[in-house]
Amino acid sequence: MVTKTEETQLNRLEGQVENGGGGAWDYLCFVRKLKVRRSDKVLKYGLSILNDPKKRSSLGPEEWTLYEQVAIAAMDCQCLDVAKDCINVLQKRFPESKRVGRLEGMLLEAKGSWTEAEKAYLSLLEDNPLDQVIHKRRVALAKAQGNMSEAIEFINKYLEIFMADSDTWRELAEIYVSLQMYKQAAFCYEELILAQPTVPLYHLAYADVLYTLGGLENLQAAKKYYSSAIELTGGKNTRALFGICLCTSAIAQLTKGRNKEEKDSPDLQSLATAALEKDYKQRASDKVSVLGSALKSLKVSS
Repeated sequence: MVTKTEETQLNRLEGQVENGGGGAWDYLCFVRKLKVRRSDKVLKYGLSILNDPKKRSSLGPEEWTLYEQVAIAAMDCQCLDVAKDCINVLQKRFPESKRVGRLEGMLLEAKGSWTEAEKAYLSLLEDNPLDQVIHKRRVALAKAQGNMSEAIEFINKYLEIFMADSDTWRELAEIYVSLQMYKQAAFCYEELILAQPTVPLYHLAYADVLYTLGGLENLQAAKKYYSSAIELTGGKNTRALFGICLCTSAIAQLTKGRNKEEKDSPDLQSLATAALEKDYKQRASDKVSVLGSALKSLKVSS
């Protein structure tokens, strides 16, 4: 995850290069380090170096890394002729390289040649069944074709081998949510929380899924995870604060006429409401009345 400081530094470098202040290579290196996609800029600045023999030769072995970086950026920008030229240069320099083979598969993807790309990836996996990048490319290939069931199958097979890959667990959870397979998504978020219990985003997403599933037990659990998301963010998670109010309202409807099952509900509800009102007064004072109406419709007030 890119920090605010890193993003500021990247933007400063980009502005410097854009205004003719030099530093294109430093910018490209920093983009690679942060693993961000600014493909239009990478393509522009990368070609400015590759098309200048003097600048290109000064890179030494890093020249080949730049060809790879520009090839990927060119595919993102649908400049497929540029991507092909870069890959051809790499193929001549590294004729047996599996890394170049991945780029060739990606170029087939970019062209929409799904069958040929799948064959290329399967061939690469025969040589190295543990190639994480190729496994993920197959997932991307299935998603690009709208074949979500196949994407889920590929991800599950991948996670059998690389079960500690949090990014892939999150991707699988998001696919399940998009398909309204909420119980499966809940399982994925449980795995993420077990692996990284201090990441508030996972608590929040899990609470959203539990709230969507509904039912008293799920709503009570959702309320707890919204609370943990608030705690982990120092009380500054507006979505989680709304989640507390929504859960409180839904639980009240389900338990109407029964004995009070959550004695702390009014306190937690009033704290969430007060925090929301304070936040809106500070950051969107013109929306305070809208907030009041929304909370009133939930029969929630401070």
